[in-house]
Amino acid sequence: MSADERREEGAPERESNRVDVELPDDVPEWDDEYFDRVGANLAFNYDLERDRTVRGRTFEMFGTMRVESEKHFFHPALNYANHTSEEYLFAQRRTAVTVADLEALVEFAHELTDHPEWLVADEEHYGTDFTFVLVVPSIPDDVREFVDGYSDRNLLKYGYYGHYEVNLAVVAPDDETVVVSENADVVRAFTLWGAPSTDERGGFLSRLFGRLR
Repeated sequence: MSADERREEGAPERESNRVDVELPDDVPEWDDEYFDRVGANLAFNYDLERDRTVRGRTFEMFGTMRVESEKHFFHPALNYANHTSEEYLFAQRRTAVTVADLEALVEFAHELTDHPEWLVADEEHYGTDFTFVLVVPSIPDDVREFVDGYSDRNLLKYGYYGHYEVNLAVVAPDDETVVVSENADVVRAFTLWGAPSTDERGGFLSRLFGRLR
């Protein structure tokens, strides 16, 4: 039976199946074609969840990425400089967005850092990123200005315990427009029409791999 025949019989087909890559079995399916395609872009780098509720806020897409690095002295058993980096991705579709909405998400991220479920500040902690992506019909000018100029990096114990950072992005897929804060490079997965201009900004992975060189 051809793919066209299966579609005519009502067989479900995810947008992500259009690429010649088999996705991991644990990648969720969203009742949203856009999030399905974004999930396919993120599937091999992030552990993804659908409709994750955190402190009363529900996000259609939630993702985590954890990277551990270490250096060896002659032999793998003799390792030192072990560090852990994590990124938490919170993505949500909204009918509109205001600067106040974004400020509330920033405050929400700062509240999460007080709990060990989200951040453990110790000698092995290098960095934790909290990245929020809002999907909206259009991007108001004041929101664009706020996000474009936003940067929020916080040292922990003067940097001895690493740092945490809050990143923002707002995407309007129908308008094919996006605005991102300084290090929200994950937004590339959300811009299905092409990669956004980031002015050589270094996001989570860029900064991490640069440190490991």
